[in-house]
Amino acid sequence: MKNLLRRPEFGAFAAFALTYVFFAFVTHGAGFVSINGAAGWLNLAAELGIVAIPVGLLMIAGEFDLSIGSTVGAASMVVAIGTKFYGYPIWPMIGLALVLGAAIGLTNGLVVVKTNLPSFIVTLATNFIVIGATMGISRLIANITSSSIVTTDSARMVFAARWGQANISILWWVIAALLGAWVLGRTAFGNWIFATGGNLQAARGAGVPVERVKISLFVATGIAAAFVGILQGVQWNSGNATYGQGYVFQAPIVAVIGGVLLGGGYGSVTGIFLGTALFGVISTGIFYTGWNTDWIQLFLGGLLAAAVLANNYVRRFALTSR
Repeated sequence: MKNLLRRPEFGAFAAFALTYVFFAFVTHGAGFVSINGAAGWLNLAAELGIVAIPVGLLMIAGEFDLSIGSTVGAASMVVAIGTKFYGYPIWPMIGLALVLGAAIGLTNGLVVVKTNLPSFIVTLATNFIVIGATMGISRLIANITSSSIVTTDSARMVFAARWGQANISILWWVIAALLGAWVLGRTAFGNWIFATGGNLQAARGAGVPVERVKISLFVATGIAAAFVGILQGVQWNSGNATYGQGYVFQAPIVAVIGGVLLGGGYGSVTGIFLGTALFGVISTGIFYTGWNTDWIQLFLGGLLAAAVLANNYVRRFALTSR
């Protein structure tokens, strides 16, 4: 039991199971537990989860990235303007959008490690800069802040395929989770992430390339956010500068609910995955109850407060019971 309690994902799993059972009971007969109902909350969780996994890894390393929201919108607009306004093929524009995401992440990482400014402030500023630049440049070029996308069958197959009500984003979410779990649990880089977030000076003294770890993770969050922007753009057949703004705080919230400590050095990809799934269950479950969707914020706020308290307790328990 002690070993189970030490697991970062234990609280997220318990919360997910209880919440799912609660909504299954409250919405009995409304279709929440049907295949389509499951597809609904999985679709909602998947796009957030693709971003939340690298954001959670970055938090384990002791840093934040709040620029992901604007990166999602910027990536979708790159594809939209490139294909609709200039008539370029979609795949080069997809590549350009991913490069843009990597560049935003690289800039964040370099500024944080070179200036030692808090990443919370740096990336929050970047979020405003990127969305402002996206809207301003879009207005300057095409006098728009949203546009349709000229897509192809191959792009739709990769980014917008569907099986019944389930989107291909679910598959990409699972791939991202498996890759993140492998990196964190099976590689030296994963050990460096824990060391960087656990004790920065000790990690540096032990030879861990902490600057490279942080910059690499910032680049990963930027690429993931751009990927989601492309995913949404192709799926909805449009780009919009405001896409992704909800992820700015949702991604850190589900990471914390999943067992990641705000101070860094502790967490798991499984926990982040479950925290994101819990977000999907709550958002979709409330829809099936017929309640006002404003209650979603109450549920998430309560879970976040409980998760922070529980994570601190479990962390102290794990340290004192060794």
